[in-house]
Amino acid sequence: MGDHVTPARNTGSSVDGDRGSSRATAAPAYKALYEQLRTSILTGQLPAGTRLPPSRSLATETGMSRNTVLAAFEQLQAEGYITGRQGSGTYVASVLPEQVLRATTAGPAAPSRSTGHAKLSARGRLLASTRRVPLPSVLGRRPHGTAFLIGLPALDAFPFDTWAKLHRERFRKSGPQLMRYDDPAGYRPLREAVAGHISTARGIHCSPEQVIITTGSQQALEFCARILLDPGDPAWLEDPGYLGARAALISAGARIVPVPVDRHGLDVGAGVALEPAARLAVVTPSHQFPLGHTMSLERRLALIDWAGDNDAWVVEDDYDAEFRYHGKPHAALMAIDTRRRVIYVGTFSKVLFPGLRLGYIIAPPDLVDGFIAAHLSTDMHAHLVDQAVVADFIEQGHLTRHLRRMRVLHRERQYELIRYAERLGDQLRLEPSDGGLHLVGRLPQERDDRAVARAALRQGVHTWPLSIHYLRPENSSSALLLGYAGTTTEDMRHGIATLSTVLT
Repeated sequence: MGDHVTPARNTGSSVDGDRGSSRATAAPAYKALYEQLRTSILTGQLPAGTRLPPSRSLATETGMSRNTVLAAFEQLQAEGYITGRQGSGTYVASVLPEQVLRATTAGPAAPSRSTGHAKLSARGRLLASTRRVPLPSVLGRRPHGTAFLIGLPALDAFPFDTWAKLHRERFRKSGPQLMRYDDPAGYRPLREAVAGHISTARGIHCSPEQVIITTGSQQALEFCARILLDPGDPAWLEDPGYLGARAALISAGARIVPVPVDRHGLDVGAGVALEPAARLAVVTPSHQFPLGHTMSLERRLALIDWAGDNDAWVVEDDYDAEFRYHGKPHAALMAIDTRRRVIYVGTFSKVLFPGLRLGYIIAPPDLVDGFIAAHLSTDMHAHLVDQAVVADFIEQGHLTRHLRRMRVLHRERQYELIRYAERLGDQLRLEPSDGGLHLVGRLPQERDDRAVARAALRQGVHTWPLSIHYLRPENSSSALLLGYAGTTTEDMRHGIATLSTVLT
């Protein structure tokens, strides 16, 4: 595991002439190093667990610029060939996207527990890698209580009686009509209700014909990647970013381009420098996941202009924009898009409950038929009864009242978490947020956030390590994501007490 291998120096002009060269000559050098390392990994010259040289050292030894070395590392990381370890370095991955077949004279191995990866395609294994959890050995266990599950609203305050009444009334009124096949674009009254709600809540003016109902935002992201990308097409992804978006891009065979995020949101200039000809960008501008920043207006306009100038698309994942606690919310990216390059993705998982599995796409008119075709090829349409009940919930004003109550309750719970966490001192420094459902808690940089998350989960408290959301390990930082909106006061106290024990 500790072996340190340096690839042979490439004497071709595309590599040796790299230092100080222009962008036109840097691209071949990056690809040459990428191919050299990839071949060495696949042939076994660089076995699993081998530690790669630091980027600075490799740049010096090969005569390349450090940016070229980093570009090669980033692509290998994005495709699953190498992995970074906080404070330790970069290593060849233990499970590769390709399965290397080698003859062997050994007899059949004794049966053992399988990871399932051996039966998957290269893309399937890479896709599976996006679903790693902090502690795989306890997948069969549920955390005690609700602390600090991310992505959950205050389910204990949901209007269950109202929901049950609407279900009964809808079945009484509609009966067998809700048991048939329906429009693959979605239940018409729900599409109308979504168009009306999104106009008021997010400033997006659209027709019901532009609304496509999906089984959650994940399916919406999958549809976007499927109909807009061909295998090998480059796509921008926020770094750190949402694992579900990464999975959707991998599923479509995209070449992921990790674009850094700062307090102003996605760095559009950095994206252009990395890959100006990307076909797609997936962003969370209202409340960046996982860091929680809001994209500035300047960056929003630059992103739209880039997409318009390059015939590219922007997928706006607006997963929890309804929950803003200070000041007026920014208009949705789609609301200011005059070039019709933005596709809006929304979900009812955060405003109602995730078990509902309903989301929606608001598409530019030219893309509507493509999304409907994608739905027909997958599952025809989302659950019809629930679509009808959600339409009633919106039309009768229950959603507006529910969101008003939830904003107050979620804000109070954020204040509670910050107050309780003060006892942890510098061991966990929470960063307040103007909205959303979770907070980022910074750990001392020397702490391994994955190890902390595993230790907390053993004690029944669910936290989420920030580092797994980075595609470029050199930019990763040690922190935990703590969901507060769906955490009751009692479980919050228990969770902080547990973290105090784990961190000391």
